[in-house]
Parts: sequence; C-alpha cells; structure tokens
Amino acid sequence: MDKCNEYLGVIGYTEHGRRHGKVVAKIARNLLKSLGDGERAQELAAIAGYLHDLGNVINRDYHAQTGAVLAGQLLTEVGLPFTETVEVMAAIGNHHETDGQPVSRLAAALIIADKADVHRSRVRTTRSLRTDIHDRVNYAVSQSAVKVDPATRGITLDLTVDTRLASVMEYFEIFLSRMMISKRAANFLGMEFHLAINGNHLL
Repeated sequence: MDKCNEYLGVIGYTEHGRRHGKVVAKIARNLLKSLGDGERAQELAAIAGYLHDLGNVINRDYHAQTGAVLAGQLLTEVGLPFTETVEVMAAIGNHHETDGQPVSRLAAALIIADKADVHRSRVRTTRSLRTDIHDRVNYAVSQSAVKVDPATRGITLDLTVDTRLASVMEYFEIFLSRMMISKRAANFLGMEFHLAINGNHLL
C-alpha cells in the first residue's frame, strides 16, 4: 500500500495509500450493512475496499485489473475460500470508472465507496492548488459522507465544499464519470444515487 501511494505521488496523484484504503473499506462495509447484507458480505466489502488500489504498485493504467490479480494471490495465500476470493477480485477489477461495471453487490458497494472519498486530506501539497484541478477540488471538500436511506431507496453523497477554492462546476468537470458509475452501482443495488453539495441536491 505504501509503495502504491509513493509511486502515484511521483506522477502527481492524490493520496492513494492506507488512509484511502481504510476509508473506502469502512464506507463499503457500512453501505452493505445499511442495506441489510450479511456480516460476511460486509467483511468482504471491507477487504475489497482496503485492497482495491493495489494495482497502482505496477502502473496506474489498468490498475483495477492488475490489482485484482495481486489481491487474488494474497487472499489465496491467507486461505480465503476460492469463491470469496473471486468475489473480491471481480469487485476490485471493476471499481474504476473508465472500464468497470457493477457486476455484483460487492462491486457496486466498492464503486460507490471509492468515488465518495473526496476530501482535502487526500491533497499532498497546497502548492499545487492553482494549477491542479484535482487537488483544488479535493482540498475544497471539508466533509464527505455517504448516507443510505432504505425507506426512500436513496444513497446520497453529501459534500461540504468551499466554493471559494473550487466551484461546483469544477467538481463536475473532473468527477462526472465517477458520479455516473456511482449511479449505475446504486441502481444495481436497487437504489437511486444522489449528490448533495452544501445542502443543495444536484443529482
């Protein structure tokens, strides 16, 4: 995990290390818990969440697929049953917005959890805020939460954004594809995906 984060830092990406893995693991677990999935499914979601960016240790391109293979090897070595290992591999291999799909409930939970981790703590240096839109938008977000309402069948990504640092339009400029795959993931779970920024519901 540390090497993944180190290598992505070299090429200018936001934090993708242990912190991100833990955040995604927690969100994925809690999402399935809120939807009534069993404890084992929740645990597998947490495992997939923590390991999902492992492929970045090889290359950013196709990191979801290479990460799935690496995770499969690790989980096999520690004795995870084959059927569960395959579930985790499929989720990791499908989590990226450019080439992934919600092929299972586990994959859908991972997709939403990964895309929900937008926060200023992911920014490595404030020196890049003027020139790097990804850093600027992440730094503008002081609070991020995934709220699940089974009664209304809604999953809401609720963000607090300092619009003095980054506009809502800039958020959509870089994250629209992530919101679209989150929408597909929520639909797979029988839910609707919503986005709220500063109390305003935009999706």
